[in-house]
Amino acid sequence: MSATGTRKGEASPRATSAAAKRGVRRLLERTGRWAPPEKLHRFSLARRLLLVNLLAVVFLGGGMLYLDRYERGLIDTELQALETQGRIFAAALGEGAVLQDIGDQPLLAASLARDMVRRLTEASRTRARLFMPDDSLVADSRALSGPGGPIQIEELPPPGEPKQGLLERLVTAVSAMLPNRTNYPPYIERSPPTAFDFPEVLEALSGRIERDVREDRAAGGLVLSVAVPVRRYKQVLGALLLSVDSTSLEQKVASVRTDILRLFLFSVVLTVIMSLYLAGTIVRPMRRLAQAAVAVRWGDGRKAEIPDFSRRGDEIGDLSAALAEMTEALWRRMDAIEHFAADVAHEIKNPLSSLRSAVETVTRVKEPAQRERLMAIILDDVQRLDRLISDISDASRLDAEMSRLERSPVSLAGMLGALAEMHEATRGEDEPTIELALGDAGQEPDSLVVWGKETRLVQVFQNLIANALSFSPAGGAIRIAADSVGSDVVVTIDDDGPGVPEGKLTAIFDRFYSERPAGEKFGTHSGLGLSISKQIVEAHGGRISAENRQAPGGGVAGARFTVRLPRAGE
Repeated sequence: MSATGTRKGEASPRATSAAAKRGVRRLLERTGRWAPPEKLHRFSLARRLLLVNLLAVVFLGGGMLYLDRYERGLIDTELQALETQGRIFAAALGEGAVLQDIGDQPLLAASLARDMVRRLTEASRTRARLFMPDDSLVADSRALSGPGGPIQIEELPPPGEPKQGLLERLVTAVSAMLPNRTNYPPYIERSPPTAFDFPEVLEALSGRIERDVREDRAAGGLVLSVAVPVRRYKQVLGALLLSVDSTSLEQKVASVRTDILRLFLFSVVLTVIMSLYLAGTIVRPMRRLAQAAVAVRWGDGRKAEIPDFSRRGDEIGDLSAALAEMTEALWRRMDAIEHFAADVAHEIKNPLSSLRSAVETVTRVKEPAQRERLMAIILDDVQRLDRLISDISDASRLDAEMSRLERSPVSLAGMLGALAEMHEATRGEDEPTIELALGDAGQEPDSLVVWGKETRLVQVFQNLIANALSFSPAGGAIRIAADSVGSDVVVTIDDDGPGVPEGKLTAIFDRFYSERPAGEKFGTHSGLGLSISKQIVEAHGGRISAENRQAPGGGVAGARFTVRLPRAGE
């Protein structure tokens, strides 16, 4: 057994392919739609459209939700407001809480400072602390003096605070998944605090205004602080530390994120709806076209039709129209092949029947004269079969050749002139002459040029000239005229024969049609010449027709064949 053979019990690849095709066909017959098993879990075009459209919206929305730069801007704005507030408070303390001692040195009165600090910050969320040059804390807006010592004040949330809605909870969850803000140093609340716990206070005691941002890891959020020196005549008497938490800031960021998230969710819903609509207008028609194509491939007869989407006016409509035209052309080609095969079988059957009858008879004939006549019949039938098979082979190759036609400029004037000269050089004594009229006054105009394949166009005019010669009487003439008419080159070939039989002006171009002159030997023509000529002319975008010329006295003066071919450059 060869290396490429199939062992016993194994199915060949061809048999496996045929079995798969039968299975798909049975599936189509049962369900009426295309659903091959290997395609059931594919990543469909509709899902790809939805995924691609959603990715753009998700990345854009996620990027907008990341408000780190916006948050830093709010922090800078809040620090700037704190600094302005601190300058005002420090100026007020420098004027209202300072006393002159015995040596005319200004001193910061602790009791006055405590009352002013509490009053200045009473209407705001700002916490103010005043430190003396000896680093001790003398005033805190959130501490009250009592018999047992200072009392710390803590702000409580307003009663009856509404619970977070679904959107707010979603914003909180999304914010938790976003990258953390800039790493800030931790905020540590010591008791009692000193200036050394706050580096910005030390800077303020040295005469400079300093800002700082810390992270309150216990309560969550940030603590923004600004330290401003308290001066009297440019002498630093203390440092005022103003601090505020990031509650207001975070509320602003959360509000912006809520608005962005609301717009983002709306965009997602709109994107899904538009993607489904787009999938419906693209994927569903394409699936129907694919199912129709498979049904055409596996269906019996012409039951399957291509859905008509040509009214859409887009690429899907163009595709449906192209598939419908392709399917129709395919059916026409199949019909032509079937008719051609039937015509070939019929035409070959006649000489084969005659040949079989002659062969069966020749074995029983004893007389030499009758045997010679039968052998002549056998020879004629063999020659007729050879001629018929040659013409059939040429006709079958012609269709494929015309589908990949390579065109080049062809001068019909030069071609017809060469055919006329060839005929005159080989013409017998009684054969008809050829009279040629090209353009104006017999000159070769540039307008008698067409795009095509020269060898096939030569075949057309050879067939037409041979047909005219066979019907023309002895000593007659064949008149060939070529001229440019509009965007076409028109060639007419006239003869003086009996013309075309009534009602056969179209049938003479059918395959195997043969209407020969009286007295011509039977079987010398296959009846494919005019059919081949028509096929070649139409493949070049032209037309061929036949008509009878009328004599002056009424009657038929001869036949005229007209060939129209598009002129080169049109």
